[in-house]
Amino acid sequence: MMPLWYRNAIIYQVDPSLFRDANGDGRGDLEGISERLEYLRGLGVTCLWLTPFYASPFRDGGYDVIDHLAVDPRFGALPDFVALMAKAEELGLRVIIDLVVHHTSDRHPWFQAARRDRTSRYRGYYVWADTPEPTEEKPIFPTVEDSVWTWDEQAGQYYKHIFYSHEPDLDLGNPDVRHEVERIMDFWLRLGVSGFRVDAASHMIDSARSPDPADDGFWLLDDMRRFVSRRRADAVLLGEVDVPPRQYVDYFGRGDRLTLVLNFWLNNYLYLALARGKAEPLVRALAGQPVPPEGAQYALWLRNHDELDLERLSEDERREVMDCFAPDPDMRIYHRGIRRRLPPMLGGDKRRLALVHALLFSLPGTPILRYGEEIGMGDDLSLPERLAVRTAMQWSDEPGAGFSAARPERLAVPLIDSGSYGYRHVNVYAQSLDEDSLLTRTGKMIRARLGMREIGAGHCRPASIECPQVLALRHELDGVAVLTLANLGPEEVQFTLHDTDCQHMMDVMADGPYDAPSGHPVRLRLRGYGYRWLRPRVSL
Repeated sequence: MMPLWYRNAIIYQVDPSLFRDANGDGRGDLEGISERLEYLRGLGVTCLWLTPFYASPFRDGGYDVIDHLAVDPRFGALPDFVALMAKAEELGLRVIIDLVVHHTSDRHPWFQAARRDRTSRYRGYYVWADTPEPTEEKPIFPTVEDSVWTWDEQAGQYYKHIFYSHEPDLDLGNPDVRHEVERIMDFWLRLGVSGFRVDAASHMIDSARSPDPADDGFWLLDDMRRFVSRRRADAVLLGEVDVPPRQYVDYFGRGDRLTLVLNFWLNNYLYLALARGKAEPLVRALAGQPVPPEGAQYALWLRNHDELDLERLSEDERREVMDCFAPDPDMRIYHRGIRRRLPPMLGGDKRRLALVHALLFSLPGTPILRYGEEIGMGDDLSLPERLAVRTAMQWSDEPGAGFSAARPERLAVPLIDSGSYGYRHVNVYAQSLDEDSLLTRTGKMIRARLGMREIGAGHCRPASIECPQVLALRHELDGVAVLTLANLGPEEVQFTLHDTDCQHMMDVMADGPYDAPSGHPVRLRLRGYGYRWLRPRVSL
């Protein structure tokens, strides 16, 4: 049986335009990423996730694609991607990339041909109507778009778009479109990628369901998984699926659809738990989500490259999180989320930030770090919409933050150059020299996590304690149980562990030194915002 590499992986998400500029033109590029792969490997990362680098007008961060088989010149060329893949393989790093096939740019040759000629084969690649057809689907960006239909003068019809009006939806019920999707996947798999993050996966199912409601549209994921697995047996499909948790089972199938599902449900309740300083929301969320089938798993993150979407919470819970972490209306977006990075939300509290990172690596699933999280980068609320959290990586305190040697006016985005999150204060170089920095702590967590396969591949359930501030989880694999503890409150706590098979344990990783667990039953201590991971003592 082939090892399921993703069960114990650490994924690091990189925006190619914002990570490292190697040629000095002010924009990040593939060569710049290649130059920093040793940094990722040293951190303990095992898989690199690249957001879109395809040819694009870049009106939506590269998710508006005009050629899925070409590298956009701003990032380099195809040989640069091949070189990146070769170096990644040398270092033992896997690479996954975004698969953006729910829609295209309106400048894509397919759409241009479709709007010119009703008889063109490409007309059927998109969804058209003479009058806007009633639909329950709403615009994803309600403050920007007021309808999912836009009139096209040249085509003489309306076309459908769930996202921006410059991103027309593809008709995935059309076999010709699905053949194009397979051609795209085949191309990149042959170049060595280990899979795809499937953008807008739940909306793709809606697109497939409309013309062919068989199996409620999930036949599409069946077909995609079969295609990918035949070409690379260990390739993964990581799906963007923001739906009620009871629906996750449809996306997992019997472990033969999506390999990994991005867990928006648990992510929402993580922030509710942080707002309250109590573990109960996380315990409730874990109990309310289905157990993935054999061979499948959840993927977890703290912040992605979009807004912090809080739609899975109740209205009162969402208001509670908003009031705590986004009190200013300018910090909120689309009537549902927050456009801030985590460190400013937590007021820059380094203890609390380290705690949340420890939480990420101790929750059941595959953790995803977004570039800059390991050093506690901030946001820029002067930038519009989701761009507030899409700022340049801060490598050093030298001009250009070590991101680029270009003049400030040529940079892809302005640097955060003032305040406590400016690059002179928050950067990789400074933190690499500090034994107590967030970077150093995160690296220790990652390496400890890689050594505790029970967390990634085992069965998880709450441990038996009576302390509302502490999330206590036991992870079991092959008869071995390990324990992870996280104090969500600011005050030190002591409590009793009632799990009788966890009485003889030792610390593997913690926020600082603690006395060894002792007593029967065991009494444990945690500092405010403290964390501890424990495993059974080894008998000599």
